[in-house]
Amino acid sequence: MAFWWPLVVIAFAFAICKFLLMLIPPNVPSIDVDASDVLDDGSQTKENSFIYIPSRRQTDKVQCYEPATMKYLGYYPALKTDEVKERVAQARKAQKAWAKSSFKKRRQFLRILLKYIIDHQALICEVSSRDTGKTMIDASLGEIMTTCEKITWLLAEGEKWLKPEYRSCGRSMLHKTAKVEFHPLGVIGAIVSWNYPFHNIFNPMLAAVFSGNSIVIKVSEHASWSGCFYLRIIQAALAAVGAPENLVEVITGFAETGEALVSSVDKMIFVGSPGVGKMIMRNAADTLIPVTLELGGKDAFIVCEDVDVPHVVQIAVRGALQSSGQNCAGAERFYVHKDIYASFVAEVVRIVKSITAGPPLVGKYDMGAICMQEHSEKLQILVNDALEKGAEIVGRGCVGNIGEGAVDQYFPPTVIVNVNHTMKLMQEEAFGPIMPIMKFSTDEEVVKLANDSKYGLGCAVFSGSQRRAKAIASQIHCGVAAINDFASSYMCQSLPFGGVKDSGFGRFAGIEGLRACCLVKSVVEDRWWPLVKTKIPKPIQYPISENGFEFQESLVEALYGLNVWDRLRALVDVLKTLSEPNASKSNKRTD
Repeated sequence: MAFWWPLVVIAFAFAICKFLLMLIPPNVPSIDVDASDVLDDGSQTKENSFIYIPSRRQTDKVQCYEPATMKYLGYYPALKTDEVKERVAQARKAQKAWAKSSFKKRRQFLRILLKYIIDHQALICEVSSRDTGKTMIDASLGEIMTTCEKITWLLAEGEKWLKPEYRSCGRSMLHKTAKVEFHPLGVIGAIVSWNYPFHNIFNPMLAAVFSGNSIVIKVSEHASWSGCFYLRIIQAALAAVGAPENLVEVITGFAETGEALVSSVDKMIFVGSPGVGKMIMRNAADTLIPVTLELGGKDAFIVCEDVDVPHVVQIAVRGALQSSGQNCAGAERFYVHKDIYASFVAEVVRIVKSITAGPPLVGKYDMGAICMQEHSEKLQILVNDALEKGAEIVGRGCVGNIGEGAVDQYFPPTVIVNVNHTMKLMQEEAFGPIMPIMKFSTDEEVVKLANDSKYGLGCAVFSGSQRRAKAIASQIHCGVAAINDFASSYMCQSLPFGGVKDSGFGRFAGIEGLRACCLVKSVVEDRWWPLVKTKIPKPIQYPISENGFEFQESLVEALYGLNVWDRLRALVDVLKTLSEPNASKSNKRTD
């Protein structure tokens, strides 16, 4: 006891000191970001406040407008190939200097960003809302919380997972050390979707920059206005830590812009549709760069008969209707056990009928607008196909007071029953506020239904028995799963995120996503250099001895034999061979 007591006191004192240090706030400078041109304070000039009628033709400009009101926001250039290559060249030059930066500096960059985000939540959400039509609540959930969680995880664990990782060296290399090093790849390219303009920029940027890379991000033509503002935040934080200019670039444009980016960078990250993802893979094959593809999903939401129905319905409606379907892992197929099917549908209908869609910054609405022009037409086509094949609409929300020019930007939340897998609504990604609900009888049946999809991003399984829920989820072929919850895996930023099948491959987020931004290098070196060095045994030195193969046979058995006695016997043979005088060489030639 006398020996252990001082150690206990020291450990307790250390814990107290560490706790007191946590109470000292870190010295994080504030940054100023000009937001005067993105706030809708009613002072905009007449020429910048008209109702915009989108053109079907692509030009040399990316036109921007508010989906909820069709109010014009301005335009950004559609960069040409040479312009994109110049941006990448500038980012490559900046990366060479940033690669030498310390983790201390990189963490300070993250802290500055985190401070700004927390202090300016309303601004960030309002910009996202104006550019995509989502509500402030949906922006906070999907933009702010996810990004803050990623920053916090990188601050706590990022350096740990980028340090050299030592591995076992094996039996034949006991005199060596083996490790994996993680070096920056260079310039990361990212083409991101419109649904979460803030997080979709920050997500790849944070991983790329923290791992020592630069990054060039092409934002969606449907969310360029917000993306270019969010770049200002990043640039201000980089300047505050003395990072080189052009380390992070945001570019705007259409297909030509994206193709030029793919051909110029050292790795591509893409978030979008399967069709475009395949095009990116084909282009990336020319330079053989690695590609990470997140191509959407058709997630199954499974509800067993032993659940608390009102509780699960609230989660289900949020998962399906969040910001007009603008969610990362959208719940688009609902499978409910036949014993609770009627009560589940009734509760869903009750909630959905209380939901009103409208301009999120004009009034108090539960749901915003649809971001993309003509997307409501696609949703109606899916619904009509289901109705023609026997489905039935049992409940709809309503649309609030909207301007005449923005009518097509809204689709009322809709509940559909009597659906089956012959309907396009159950097979194609809708990305809209529609809840198709199908009944099932057995766990085996619902697993088969859930796997009957070309997508494989995520799933959610609800049951009063956690063991049963886990058993069902384990049989579903997808990349992420939530047990008695929906999309919660994405808020655990230590976990990788991605899917299979037409949902893509590769992972971002987590350890896997962070290291995916790195050149993974295997390194072996002498453990006791220079006392012990690698020396080729005499029997297999050139020219090889006649007993060289016999020596090699004995060496293999001594190292890897299954029986310890056989290994010892083989070791004796190895030592015996080494102790013999030089034998005549089997490859000796005579004239």
